[in-house]
Amino acid sequence: MINLDALDLDALNSATKYPPIATYHEIDRGILHDNVMPFSNDVVLTEKVDGTNARVIVLPDGDYVIGSREDLLHARGDRVLNPVQSIVPALRSLAEHLTAPTAGIRVYFFEVYGDKITKASKQYTGSRAVGFRLFDVAVVDAAVLELPRPAISSWRENGGQQFLAEDDLALMAKENGIELTPRLGRVPADQLPTDLAGMQDFLASRLPGTLVALDDGAGGRPEGIVLRTMDRSVIAKARVEDYARTMQRLAAR
Repeated sequence: MINLDALDLDALNSATKYPPIATYHEIDRGILHDNVMPFSNDVVLTEKVDGTNARVIVLPDGDYVIGSREDLLHARGDRVLNPVQSIVPALRSLAEHLTAPTAGIRVYFFEVYGDKITKASKQYTGSRAVGFRLFDVAVVDAAVLELPRPAISSWRENGGQQFLAEDDLALMAKENGIELTPRLGRVPADQLPTDLAGMQDFLASRLPGTLVALDDGAGGRPEGIVLRTMDRSVIAKARVEDYARTMQRLAAR
């Protein structure tokens, strides 16, 4: 059995961080270019929520750690690692009841949003409400924690974490009574726009306003869309702001 108190927390932190997601169109210094991420078969479209990335790491005995994108913050039983974060109160009650794995380490990834969490918070709430949505679940072999720290980082950045496929992710969310980031539908990969203007129009038509507003005072402007294959082997993001900036730059030439 894996014992949290016996684990190297720095190794656990590194092995369970969320890897970066590439943009659908290649980006350089904030400007998008024509090259696109190659997709095949059906592509799942989900709303990209502008909040703070959070994770709940769950062990087979039900012990857990709550973390931000970069740091571990809190462990079960009021074992506080870093109390200076608003995501702990948002997720602590939920973390107590998340389904534990039968073996290895399971990582639930959430977007915590609203209140004053990001500059875009007013798009989701007018009353400082806080919400969260599950967007991914990964499985990590505990043996990875025995690797040297640079090797763990390389393993993570090169796809070492095993993410649940779309249908399994939906089942996991249902089992735990958690809402996923909104699903906007599925499209065949060959129907995705490959030109910049086409993707800008695609974003506007598929997601004209956020679907995760927390109250009637929300501004409602969405951040963008995440595109992912059904098996989650390919994933990319398309942000409204990136396309607006790029198209403005092109128009000024």
